[in-house]
Amino acid sequence: MSDSQPEYESHEGLIRTPKQLVWTVIAAFVLPVVIIVLLVNFVGSAKRDGAGSDAMSEEAIAARLQPVGRVSLREASGAAQLRSGEQVYTAQCSACHAAGAAGAPKFGDEAAWAPRIKTGFDALLHSALKGKGAMAPQGGGEFSDFEIGRAVVYMANKAGGKFEEPKPPAAAASAADGASAPK
Repeated sequence: MSDSQPEYESHEGLIRTPKQLVWTVIAAFVLPVVIIVLLVNFVGSAKRDGAGSDAMSEEAIAARLQPVGRVSLREASGAAQLRSGEQVYTAQCSACHAAGAAGAPKFGDEAAWAPRIKTGFDALLHSALKGKGAMAPQGGGEFSDFEIGRAVVYMANKAGGKFEEPKPPAAAASAADGASAPK
């Protein structure tokens, strides 16, 4: 009888003992959890520089929290605080005019300044106050119109101009009052 029945191959699984079954069940649950934890740590370990991270130094945080604007109080008379043309040039104008950056005429270059000087002091002052080309109004500085006028005269005269330095605002007002007074 055994000859007439077809033979089946016996297939056995990889798990043959209860001990192997226990280890397989534990591995099936623990191994994916361990892999997920390791992946989360790998992805989360990158250094972050955005808001809410501890990657920024205290100086960087303080700079980031700076107010947008500031109020500075100045004396109305301000005559004692007025800067000379050379001081204004050194503080603001030299950034571009010393090297000729962005098409600015170089300081002391008579050939570059000659056509500008021919337009006169008022045209030069207007360009300096309102900005021209790549130059921001007042060259991006925070100076009075009188101080900018002094800087314009200083730069133009060093390039061959013969402009007189403008009179301080208080002196100009008192001169106008003196001229209109009856004699």
